Amino acid sequence: MAAKYPNSPTVTQQSDMQRFFSLFSKFYPCEHCAEDLREELKIDPPKTDSREALSQWLCRLHNKVNIKVGKGIFDCSKVNERWRDGWADGSCD
Repeated sequence: MAAKYPNSPTVTQQSDMQRFFSLFSKFYPCEHCAEDLREELKIDPPKTDSREALSQWLCRLHNKVNIKVGKGIFDCSKVNERWRDGWADGSCD
């Protein structure tokens, strides 16, 4: 989602994206995870002023979840390569 978000979103697009995450946190099927997300959104609301800001915010959020479930941390400097442009070596992952 963040990879296709506008570089310079309108005020409406920014508001819509913020609302999306708020609604997503209310309807996420795992109630424990949904509650965690709602708390995280209070602490660190979505950064929606640009594609880069949203991509980095979402990557940091993803990494917080990874830590909670014992997975590795993703290098947020590679979000565009992973989710928008594709890996330089042409691999799928």
